[in-house]
Amino acid sequence: MSDQEAPLRNGVEHKIFEVLPFVDDDYGGVIVEMKTPMDTKNFVAALRDSFEQWRLQGKKGVWLNLPLSHVNLVEPAVKEGFRYHHAEPTYLMLVYWIPEAESTIPLNASHRVRVGAVVLNHNKEILVVQEKYGSLCGSGIWKIPTGVVDEGEEIFAAAIREVKEETGIDTEFLEILAFCQTHESFFAKSDLFFVCLLRPTSFDIQKQDLEIEAAQVK
Repeated sequence: MSDQEAPLRNGVEHKIFEVLPFVDDDYGGVIVEMKTPMDTKNFVAALRDSFEQWRLQGKKGVWLNLPLSHVNLVEPAVKEGFRYHHAEPTYLMLVYWIPEAESTIPLNASHRVRVGAVVLNHNKEILVVQEKYGSLCGSGIWKIPTGVVDEGEEIFAAAIREVKEETGIDTEFLEILAFCQTHESFFAKSDLFFVCLLRPTSFDIQKQDLEIEAAQVK
């Protein structure tokens, strides 16, 4: 639909705008990705016209993807009823539920995943580190290498990577020894922690200076 003068609405002439660019999601909703700059006045008008059409089409959830170049649209979107869902380095995602029934839009990710690495050599000695930062800093306590699993990364790969980054030791994955879950761990998120057993394939420790105070085999 192109811009045109529509019949009077409640006695007031109303300009029809293009429906915002969207694709259907798999659950009866729409995903709006704003790629073309738009001023706030035209955005609000187009958004309201889009809502009218989406309601007539029986759409449910609206996902509004606003890249960094469209931060000017965050405030008007919130004023129109959108709420924050999640943020990534390049965009902010807002959501709106159209039906009067209870929303079924899923919440943002509720967990992060961490790994700990038990690295044992042929003498049953274990690789341990002391950290420069965190709750154990300055305590003299030795601990196994640990870290957060990256997006799209396998648990075993994360354990191998963290050991390499912190100590310079190359390893191969053997098995998962244990895992545990804690809550309210990181910005109110829950935490899944997997302890992995690794075998060293190199033995020359080169500790990471940025985060690690000391590393050795004990």
